[in-house]
Amino acid sequence: MQRTVSAELALRVDDAARLAFIVAVADRTAAERLDLRHDGAPLHPLEVTDAAGSRIHVVDVPAGSVTLSYAATVDGQGGAPDASELELLEYLRPSRYCEADHLAPTARVEFAGLEGRELLAGVSSWVGTRLDYVPGSSLPTDGAIRTLLAGQGVCRDYAHLVIGLLRALDVPARLAAVYAPGLDPMDFHAVAEAHVEGAWHVVDATTLAPRSALVRIATGRDAADTAFLSSYGGNVALESIEVSAVADALPHDDVTALVRLR
Repeated sequence: MQRTVSAELALRVDDAARLAFIVAVADRTAAERLDLRHDGAPLHPLEVTDAAGSRIHVVDVPAGSVTLSYAATVDGQGGAPDASELELLEYLRPSRYCEADHLAPTARVEFAGLEGRELLAGVSSWVGTRLDYVPGSSLPTDGAIRTLLAGQGVCRDYAHLVIGLLRALDVPARLAAVYAPGLDPMDFHAVAEAHVEGAWHVVDATTLAPRSALVRIATGRDAADTAFLSSYGGNVALESIEVSAVADALPHDDVTALVRLR
């Protein structure tokens, strides 16, 4: 399967700032192009890679307008590398947006007796039926508990709740930022990954895009590790964003099947 993805961002920077973009696909074999400009002049960001393999493009800019244009073509299917024991421990811990310790009583009651792929399907279905997908309904600071109480959210909120419930049941779980062919409306997308049966598998309680078509951008404990833009220093405003992701074929997604993310 071939996927073609792109992102176009326009920013206004009021004072000197450091910008960190996470928009490049994690697959270093992909054919790609990144163009970053300040007031029309080319910028040359520093690329750094975090412990999870996410590629971060960092640049210091003065006040002015900043544009980013990114495009990549990804071929074939694949999966995440085998997890180390340290990773598995890290993704069992509660994190900023995934309060697994507080979710433990609910998780133990709702999913008693389930494990492996049955547990992933059960959690995905449970979250999907209890939340309404409502764009703009959540705050950037909302975690899994607030999402559950509100009964609504967007993709990252669904993923945080899935992750929190799975960690509460001693299943390593993490968040992946992805390009998602078939997503409507198109945007960056967030899904959960859970480590069962010896590998990482995708859980997307929104069911808005086929999991086998997704393309990994970033991986982390939760959205704090995977934001497409972080800024430090002066005030930065996102003036426009356009994301595209298409595949040469959109496969049927059996939500009970185990699917690995490229």
